[in-house]
Order: sequence, then C-alpha cells, then structure tokens
Amino acid sequence: MTRRELLALAAASRAVSKGQGIATRGIKPAPRSKPSGLPFHARFTDVAKEAGLRAPVIYGGTDRKNYILETVGCGVAFFDYDHDGWLDIFVLGGSRIEGAPEGATNRLYRNNRDGTFSDVTDKAGLRRTGWASSVTVGDFNNDGWDDLFITYWGQNVLYRNNGDGTFTDITEAAGLLQKTPQWGSGCAFVDYNRDGFLDLFIAHYLDFDFKRVPKPGETAYCNWKGVPVNCGPRGLPPGKMELFRNNGDGTFTDVSEASGVAKLKGSYGMTVVAADFDNDGWQDIYVACDSTASFLLRNNHDGTFTDIGLESGVALNQDGMEQAGMGIGIGDYNLDGHLDIFKTHFADDTPVLYRNNGKANFDDVTLASGLGAETRFVGWGAGIVDVDNDGLPDLFCVTGNVYPELEAKVPAYPFRTPRVIYRNLGGGKFEEMIGEAGPGIEASHSSRGCAFGDFDNDGDIDVVVINLNEPPSLLRNDVTGGGHWLKVKLIGTKSNRSAIGATVIAIYGKRKQAQAVLSQSSFYSVNDFRLHFGLGAELTAALEIRWPSGMVERIAKLECDRMVTIMEGAGILRAEPLKAGLPPFATVYSLR
Repeated sequence: MTRRELLALAAASRAVSKGQGIATRGIKPAPRSKPSGLPFHARFTDVAKEAGLRAPVIYGGTDRKNYILETVGCGVAFFDYDHDGWLDIFVLGGSRIEGAPEGATNRLYRNNRDGTFSDVTDKAGLRRTGWASSVTVGDFNNDGWDDLFITYWGQNVLYRNNGDGTFTDITEAAGLLQKTPQWGSGCAFVDYNRDGFLDLFIAHYLDFDFKRVPKPGETAYCNWKGVPVNCGPRGLPPGKMELFRNNGDGTFTDVSEASGVAKLKGSYGMTVVAADFDNDGWQDIYVACDSTASFLLRNNHDGTFTDIGLESGVALNQDGMEQAGMGIGIGDYNLDGHLDIFKTHFADDTPVLYRNNGKANFDDVTLASGLGAETRFVGWGAGIVDVDNDGLPDLFCVTGNVYPELEAKVPAYPFRTPRVIYRNLGGGKFEEMIGEAGPGIEASHSSRGCAFGDFDNDGDIDVVVINLNEPPSLLRNDVTGGGHWLKVKLIGTKSNRSAIGATVIAIYGKRKQAQAVLSQSSFYSVNDFRLHFGLGAELTAALEIRWPSGMVERIAKLECDRMVTIMEGAGILRAEPLKAGLPPFATVYSLR
C-alpha cells in the first residue's frame, strides 16, 4: 500500500470516529485461546506501603476531570542516582486545576537496601509543583552521574546531578528555557550524531490553553459513549517536535529546523524512544502519537532525520487505522536479535505488537500473537520484559481510564482497572495473565507510567507504577521455578557515559535476545539501565555489545545469576552476585 493510500485510510478513520476526541476502533475482541495450563512462575505483590512509598501522586480531579490536562498523568524512573548499586525511585506528580495542594510535588526515594525507601526530595533539591509529564535520565555532561530532564505543561526542567546526593536546576544556563509555556510530553536523551554527548529530543502533546479549550460536551470531540467528557486531543492544535544538540560544554543548541524534526506536524506526540531499529549503528527515534499517525525517525547519519513511520509499518495498525498510541515497550519478543515494539492504546481497541525484520520494516502481528483478545482497558505504561526468567520476554502493561465520571453511567468502562501480563508461550504466541500473576497485577487502579527494574537485587524484574491520586504501586516480583538470569551494566568511554543507545544481544543455548539501553520508554518513564536477561535453564550466555559510538565488542562466556559490568573498550570490570550491591563508579568515570 502506498503512502498516499495509507494517509487516505487514516483520514477515513478520523472521519468514522469524529464524535470523540481519542482514536478507538470500537472493535470486538478476538476469541480467546484455550489456556495453556503451564505453570506461571512470577508472582507480584504491591509492597509500596511497607517500602515507604505512601504519598499520593496528585493529578487533577478525583471524581471528575474537566480538562485533558488532568487526565494524561505522568511517569516514573528507576535509577541509581547515588551509585550505590541499588535502584532509587523518582516519582513525578501534578497538581489540581484550583491550585497545588499540600504534598503535590515530584519525589525522590532513596533505596535503603533493606526493602524500604526514604523520601529525600528536599535534601536532593527536587521539590517542585506543577503539571509534570515525563522524565528522561542520562549523564548529559559525562561527569559520571546521571542527570534528570523533566517535561511539564509550562516549563521543562534540566537537573544536574552534583554527585553528592543533590541536584541543581540548570535549565536556563543550559539554553533550554522556553520563550512561552508549552505542554512537553515525551522526551529522550539520544546521541544522534555519535559525538559521545547526549542530545535531547522533546515531543509536545498539544497546544493547551484554559481560555480556549471547550467545556465537556460542548463539541463533538467532547463526548464519549454519549457522556459529556473533557475535550481532546482531537479538536485541539497538535504540539511540535524539538531536537537540541549537546554542545559538550553544558549547553544545548536548538537544531529542530536543521535536523528536519520541525517538519513533523499534525500528530499528538506522547512517549519517545530512541534506539537503533535498523541495526545501522545510528540512533533512530520512535514517537507514539495519540489518535494520529506515530513517527519513526530514521537517522540519516548526517544530522538529519526522515520520518518513515508509514513506510515501515509503525505509524498505523495493519488496517491502516490510527490508534491512541500512549505507551511503548521495546524488546525482542521472538528472539531473532532485533528490537520489536509493543504499543498500548485506548479501550475498544487492541494493543499492537510490531515485529521488526532488522531493517526497521515492521509487521503488525497483534492478532496472530493472541493480543486481539483484550480490548477492555485503556493501556499506558508498557514493557517487553522477561518477568519469569524463562528466557522468553513477556509483555506487561498498566491500565486505567481517563474519565472518572463515566463509570456511573456506563459501568462497562470503570476508571480503575488491573494490570496485564501477556505471558510468552514461544512461537510468537501469548496468553493473558491477570489473577494468575498475583494480587499486585489483579488490583485495580487508574495507572499511567511504570518502570521496570530489580529494586531488591534478587535477580528478577520488579515494577513501580504511577497511580493517579493514590500512592504509587511497588510490585515486588517473586519468581519460583529456578529460571536463571544475567544482568548487564554498561559504561561508555567513547560513547556517552550512561551507554544510552547501546544494543546488547545475549546468546544462550539456541536463543539470542536483543535489548537496548533506553533513556525513556513505557509511558513517560525510565527503566533500570542494567539490562536483565532471563536465561531459563541455561547456565551461561555470550554477549555482543553494539556501543553507540559504533564499536562492537563480544564476550564469549559468562556464568548465570550474576551482574556483569562492562566498560567500552576495556571489557569486563566485574562479574559478581547482586545482593551486596556495587561500589560507586565515580573513580572509573575520571577516565574522560
């Protein structure tokens, strides 16, 4: 199908769903396959309260949301800000239309290494009110400490990690101060020009102004299922895309025009993921777009990008229809060594799974994989992660509706809904797991962002989840059944220190699996930079590391149930168990 034909189909889909602001196909679920009957060895329990994550994530009204600003929510990050070898948690937050209540702020929780966390927001200098959207993490100045960039409705913020437990707002000094308020959405650190410094890509959702936005029920875009609801995104002006080049001296230059990014128009950009999708050694950028065609920006190796979303098959679904793209999971579900895409959408539609052939040509395999059986939920944060360590990456997503007022009139669309795991059966097939995966999955919330990582260093993947107007969930995973694993921590030298953009291929037995170090994915969130490979029954694995600089390194044999730390050009620094944690790497970072 030609680009023109695809655009015509997308326009037709807009016409069909004009009576609502969010794209949904209104399809019926596909028949469910017979359960496999195989035991599932992962079980999730929400331990947030016991761990000390008790403060609610304030975001808009609780019983009614009159503006789309209140509905979208925000992300969360798993990252080791103090380099003690244990994952800390950075939780974003919002406000209320009538003003910020007490306790409305972003929060940094330090891992106490005993299953609990301490709120160190004030000590770290990160207390801030406002409507936060997304976060990206990365060492933009290559000083050995991971920094934070946060998008807002209003003014985005860059925090420099000072290496002593504190952060400094350097937005203006770095040249990132905006001239007018905007609604920043997804963002990602990405070394697009391979100079060893992290550049910054920023999406903007839409042009939102309280004075100009229609009231619920006022236009055709402000109704859903016959109920007046907040307006948008359709009917509101789409936002823009921006790219800032890192000058290597702590400042950035806007290269949106020169790179071709400024030409991207007409879509409501949300989550941003930067990775090498075509295996050419250069970072591409994928933007999930709400109710409009998504973008896949191919890196042209000369400082410019070309949108190939339509041609590559990831702008629309297999029917040529737009979907309400929100969250993105990146991984290698079919173990062919290429990065695939799992994307979440609105209710009355399926999530979508795109299979990559290694050249950034994707096939929509949603129905063939069994994902078409689930259309009940609004999906947000997502991941392709091996939750049971059987060597087959699973699909995980959190859900939650955007209209709290809808449930009373249309009970089939509750505001709070469960999390969902699609367990990988092999052969490209999945089966849905909710209650079977434990109380932490079955519990209902209106969730948004989520991040994946091993907060208790026990060798499996845990999940931290944003719940609107409730405390976050911290889903501790307890895996039984003896599946082995390997974690990989990368340190760049010629590449950026955080090794963002690196792709690692693990070969174990007859399987090979690709993973990438990502500065944003899921929904507006950041996963543990330590890549986690479930190995199943295998006791060893070999690695191929494709560094962002273009260097390729290979390691022949590593024992299982270890974390291996690898420095670019220097090989293995450490390969040891996790429980004791690892010492800071500040001295290592003095090499540049």
